[in-house]
Amino acid sequence: MKKVRTGIGQDSHRFLPPDSSKLCVIAGLIFEEVAGFNANSDGDVVFHAICNAITSLTHVLILGGIADELCIKDGISDSEVFLVEALKTLGNQKITHVSVTIEAKKPNFKNRLLEMRQNIARVMHLELSQVGITATTGEGLTDFGCGDGVQAFAIVTTEE
Repeated sequence: MKKVRTGIGQDSHRFLPPDSSKLCVIAGLIFEEVAGFNANSDGDVVFHAICNAITSLTHVLILGGIADELCIKDGISDSEVFLVEALKTLGNQKITHVSVTIEAKKPNFKNRLLEMRQNIARVMHLELSQVGITATTGEGLTDFGCGDGVQAFAIVTTEE
């Protein structure tokens, strides 16, 4: 009988001031209409949330552990590298589905959701049908829905 497991992760970052030269990276894609995130790395909240969901499955600290070492020791700030490292910790667990929800007023994700899904699938070696993503403003009830930053939640389902 297969063992099915589910990990949940979250991440959030505030935007830097509009005159910042740091690029905004979300799900590995650049969003030019907003400044980058106040973060040690590129601050990719989607990849970070997925990393945290994998940590909840494997108990291996990716963000605050492996990623911090890569940032400090090697100067790596690309969150795609962190996600690839997280995938290596899964052992016998095979990812069957990834679901991401983003809360933000900006940038506008509507026309880029498919591209985001495609990029997540590429990095994680999944079929497009195994990746779901939604975005909401949350009716402006939080700092993210008011435009101060971006928050992401991820659920990763595995089986072995």
